[in-house]
Amino acid sequence: MLFLVIGTANSQSTLVNQVDSTALVVIGNVDVEGNYRTRTTIILREMALKPGDTLRAGTLAEQLEIDRRKIVNTNLFVTVEMQLIPQETVPDDGLQEVHVRVVVKERWYFLAIPVFQLADRNFNEWWYDRDRDLRRVTYGLYLSYNNLTGRADRLRFLAEFGFIPKYEMTYSVPYIDKAQTIGISTGISYTTNKSLPYRTWRDKLDYFNSENLNRERFYTFVSLTRRSKFYTFHSLDLRWNYIGLSDTIAALNPNYLLQGRDQQQYFQLSYILSHDRRDNVQYPLRGQTAGVQISKLGILPSDDLNLAYIYGWYRRYTPLSKRWFVNNGLRGRISLPRRQPYLQTLGMGYRSDLVRGYELYVVDGQHYALLQNELKFKIFDIQKHFPWVPIRQFNTIPLAAYLNTFADAGYVRNYYPERSNTRLGNSLLYGAGLGLDLVTFYNMTARFNVTVNGMGERRFFFSFGRQF
Repeated sequence: MLFLVIGTANSQSTLVNQVDSTALVVIGNVDVEGNYRTRTTIILREMALKPGDTLRAGTLAEQLEIDRRKIVNTNLFVTVEMQLIPQETVPDDGLQEVHVRVVVKERWYFLAIPVFQLADRNFNEWWYDRDRDLRRVTYGLYLSYNNLTGRADRLRFLAEFGFIPKYEMTYSVPYIDKAQTIGISTGISYTTNKSLPYRTWRDKLDYFNSENLNRERFYTFVSLTRRSKFYTFHSLDLRWNYIGLSDTIAALNPNYLLQGRDQQQYFQLSYILSHDRRDNVQYPLRGQTAGVQISKLGILPSDDLNLAYIYGWYRRYTPLSKRWFVNNGLRGRISLPRRQPYLQTLGMGYRSDLVRGYELYVVDGQHYALLQNELKFKIFDIQKHFPWVPIRQFNTIPLAAYLNTFADAGYVRNYYPERSNTRLGNSLLYGAGLGLDLVTFYNMTARFNVTVNGMGERRFFFSFGRQF
């Protein structure tokens, strides 16, 4: 026998009816409730189940949960429930008809958030290497209007001042065609620096501090995306970049843009293919993701740069039981030619491309590979509803905690080690540690890690991430 279920945002279940698991059922109506702004077509786009589909009752619960996760991964809703409503048996063919009701609670889509953050690569570099200097902060305002027209489109504006002034505006629409397969994004960005890292020395960023403008960066882009299936995405991105340097930076590091240049402008064309079947894109516990990016920097004869790279990644998330989870990932980058401007010579140490335990280091190079492994234990995963909170988007708060242990290894190939006097390039890097992750609503995750690296250094590291 099969219990038809209602799925919730925490993958819990409520028993609502009982049907022979071997019986055939036919899907009747598929209705959506709670989407006051979001267009129904955006939600139905994520569902494989359609009216008229016939399937075994024993597979219904699994298929509903798969569809629920895809709706959750739109990042438009606080909670998503899938409800089954059995109907009377159809006399002529004996099929049990069931209606599907999708009940969503929308997020608060307009966010105006004051910005106060560190200008360094991460909190740990600021804490350990920059003497916790509060002058190295940026402040300003971040405006985000998600789901602006109900089509899952996003308008974002950022104005930052302080250590690194920055101004950005982007707008994206996931679907512009009737078949809901093609999307478009566009945006501009302008950043200025008075103080900036002009080189990497002994695997640390070496800063030049000044009260004068020493670098400005500008780019504009347009990107087309295609999503013909549920989990596979194609993207074609074209952008124009401009970098201007002061004479001082060009003299301090003639390799910054190569040959002592003080400016660089070029077009960049990138193709990205990604496949994403994670249960939750913000904090996945099951599923897998893989992809490849091929980029050409400098596509016109007049461009000041001629560089190409391939970046690939794969990560698998496997539940071992209800509380234990493991994930393994591999990523890497290959670039040509060997001789590259310092600004475009990227190894490990930026974003999440690092061996944990080496958060304080930047390892420059033309190629790199990174292997990451993690084992998690779920301490709790709860969702509290506060009916006395008048704004429905904020009266349901999820909170989860996970203990984890991890072990990473990486390698960076640097053809010009003398430029940075590297100790870590061209050698195997490895690190391990223990950590605690706290996950709450609106995609916010706090991580507390204790690590040890291949040099025997033991550190406590903290990070906080969010995606709005």
